[in-house]
Amino acid sequence: MYILSATFSSTTFLKPRVSSSSSSSSVSSSSSASSTRLRLVPLRSSSRRSNSACPCSFYSASKVRAMAEMVKDKEEKEESLSAVESAQRRETRHSRTFLNVTSEAELLSAIRLETEAGRLPANIASGMEELYWNYKNAILQSGSPKADEIVLSNMTAALDRIFLDIEDPFVFSPYHKALREPFDYYMFGQNYIRPLVDFRNSYVGNISIFYDMEEKLRQGHNIILISNHQTEADPAVIALLLETTNPHLAEKMTYIAGDRVVTDPLCKPFSIGRNLICVYSKKHMNDVPELAEMKRKANTRSLKEMAMLLRGGSQIIWIAPSGGRDRPDPVTDEWFPAPFDASALDNLRRLAEHSAAPGHIYPLALLCHDIMPPPRQVEKEIGEKRMIAFHGTGLSVAPEIPFSEIATSCKSPEEAKEAYTQALYNVVTEQYNHYSLLLSFYNQTRFLPCNS
Repeated sequence: MYILSATFSSTTFLKPRVSSSSSSSSVSSSSSASSTRLRLVPLRSSSRRSNSACPCSFYSASKVRAMAEMVKDKEEKEESLSAVESAQRRETRHSRTFLNVTSEAELLSAIRLETEAGRLPANIASGMEELYWNYKNAILQSGSPKADEIVLSNMTAALDRIFLDIEDPFVFSPYHKALREPFDYYMFGQNYIRPLVDFRNSYVGNISIFYDMEEKLRQGHNIILISNHQTEADPAVIALLLETTNPHLAEKMTYIAGDRVVTDPLCKPFSIGRNLICVYSKKHMNDVPELAEMKRKANTRSLKEMAMLLRGGSQIIWIAPSGGRDRPDPVTDEWFPAPFDASALDNLRRLAEHSAAPGHIYPLALLCHDIMPPPRQVEKEIGEKRMIAFHGTGLSVAPEIPFSEIATSCKSPEEAKEAYTQALYNVVTEQYNHYSLLLSFYNQTRFLPCNS
């Protein structure tokens, strides 16, 4: 582990490195559609970066309604099947169109052939092809000597998983456990995002607190991470930065996920590999008014699932109380954590307090927007242009903040709720600003910290 030769405030920054056992940057499918072979491909940093836009599919209100009906029907048919059994059925029926390709030309041809055959909607096919070129450009800018190999391997796996979901759409339950077999979706996501991270310019702050968290989990305690949210790749970035020091945290973490990441065809395969509590964001609750009541009921089911998890103890849950991704200031173009919603945060705090297991709430700051920044404005429609780049990232946790320490000086429960939310937000913003300055410094000077 590399240690930064300077510190900011009380934060200790460590430099993540890719170990020999986890440095594979590509995923290749073996002769079996249900297995994954991980290939070791070294990474090399570069001062260059690319930004490419990728159009995804868009859904109308009528299609959203149809999807809701499909989800209900499929849940009834498959409720007796285990997740693995259901996944095995999907793999058995799945086409091998993308798994059989051996070159870029064959991969792009496969997209066109499936579109012409009517098995792949034209708008999704367009998104898949654009995704290929944008991902390739980003990997090429990383300077990796095996960029072409990484791109073909990872994009073959990605397009195969996307096409599988078009053929047989995956349905997320309120509590979704990462699907690791017969296809390992977790490692698929890790290896797809890995070559986009400039590890030589990525940092983890206050690493000792992550070790403390692991000890608390072993004791049966619950951990709640109150974080900002920057990209669809956040879960993979967090896991990649922790995988050599705290792999248990990386794989065990459960994310509170909005409906968009479990309905967008280009995003769903990556979500399947994470532990999720699926909720509908307040920002999109009334996008389709006639679906608002269904969404509220779904959120109630998800809260019950979360309460059951916390009651069992030894859970680590990540939530972004902002209800969406950070956006840059429209005037200064500077990025900053979006404000937290006090009600969302307070609901989770009370769930943790009422569980039998002790709970601990920590502020977590994440800086990775350059890898896959969101649209400048919040969009109602499912589907968006995806920007992809090779860049450094940052992750920092601060000491836990007990609610009682803030509430004692407040005159009412409502004041305490607002004060606690603001206290957590202030710490996240402080940590975030340290990283923003840090990465800006190294991007300008390209001076790397020494190896200790």
